[in-house]
Amino acid sequence: MSIHPDVVRLGDKDALVAAVAERFIATVTAAQAARGFASVVLTGGSNGVALLEALAKDSGDIDWASVDIYFGDDRFVPADHPDRNAGQAYTALLEHVAVSPGRVFEMAPSDGEFGDDIDAAAADYARRLADRAGDGESVPQFDLHLLGMGGEGHINSLFPHSDATSESQAAVVAVRNSPKPPPGRITLTLPAIARSREVWFLVSGAEKAEAVAAGVGGADPMDWPCAGAHGTEETVWFVDRFAAGNLP
Repeated sequence: MSIHPDVVRLGDKDALVAAVAERFIATVTAAQAARGFASVVLTGGSNGVALLEALAKDSGDIDWASVDIYFGDDRFVPADHPDRNAGQAYTALLEHVAVSPGRVFEMAPSDGEFGDDIDAAAADYARRLADRAGDGESVPQFDLHLLGMGGEGHINSLFPHSDATSESQAAVVAVRNSPKPPPGRITLTLPAIARSREVWFLVSGAEKAEAVAAGVGGADPMDWPCAGAHGTEETVWFVDRFAAGNLP
């Protein structure tokens, strides 16, 4: 596991998004060349959406029909709610490329087949991950897991000192008391993230500098959840000069 992360410093958010888009194309096409398909976990947030918008304009030689697309977390709100990560991903990218609908794995919304039963919705996503993984595994081996981060170090919907962050077995859990609205969410856990070959953080802004330093420096994940996310091959922090302000 890649415990010691790489840090890629960029001048500003635009440069960060451009650098990540270029490397995203290279990583996904390399995975497809090696295994015939690629498996990617998307993230929300301003940088995550900006990346998807950039890829909609130019995604190089990616064969989108051979990409499995997952989500690190989503808000448990109606399907047409503007805060849904899945909806934002479709608007920014997925409506503009030739994805295979059966290879896009969304988390159930609160008006979906499970209604307002968030536990059932989380269990369904866990089952779908396990079905896709096969061989008795609970999670596929993702080629790439993208992560945004909050100023307190939260990733996906894993917040400091929360039950979801301390989860050591389940791949997917329901979150009922998110300190950031809405309170109901479904999220992949740290053990699920650990099934990723590469984990990339996309972070900009001076308000994130303390969390970046904690995550890069290997702080306690219960205090700074970002510190608990590592890829098996690479862990990369893409940060602008403001987010990098507390680094050596």
